[in-house]
Amino acid sequence: MPASERLGSHLKRAEQALSATKAAVLRPAGLTVAQYAALLHLSGNPGISAAALARLCGVTPPTMNTVLKNLQDRELIVRTPHEWHGNVLETRLTDEGRAVMVDADARAVRVERALAGEFTDEERDTLTALLARCVRVLEEQRPGPA
Repeated sequence: MPASERLGSHLKRAEQALSATKAAVLRPAGLTVAQYAALLHLSGNPGISAAALARLCGVTPPTMNTVLKNLQDRELIVRTPHEWHGNVLETRLTDEGRAVMVDADARAVRVERALAGEFTDEERDTLTALLARCVRVLEEQRPGPA
C-alpha cells in the first residue's frame, strides 16, 4: 500500500502540523507544548498528582516530571506533599503560572479557532466522529499486556 493511501500517514502529518504551529505560537509565551498542556490541565485540576497529569497530557510519568521540574524552576507551579499521602506531591499553579497559562491559552485557542474555521459545523461534527472512530478502531487493535 503506497504511503499516500495510508490513513496513519495523514493523521500523523495533521498532528505534526498542529503541534509545530502550537509550538511556534507558544514560544513567545516561553512555553513548550508539553508545558502548556500541563498548565492547562493544572488550571482545571489543582492538586493533581504528576502521574495523573501525565495521563491527561498523554506523556510518560518521567517526561511529566521533567516538565514539572522546569515549570517549578520558573516558579509557575508549586509542588507540596499531600496531606495524608506524604510521598504524593500535589501540584498547583502559582499566580505567575496562571498568568502565563492565560496568555498561552489565548495563543493556542487562536490556532484551534483558525483550524475549526476551515470547516462548516457539519464538517466539524463529521471530522470529530471520524476521528473518534479512528481512536476506537486503533484501541481495539492494540495488543494487551504481554
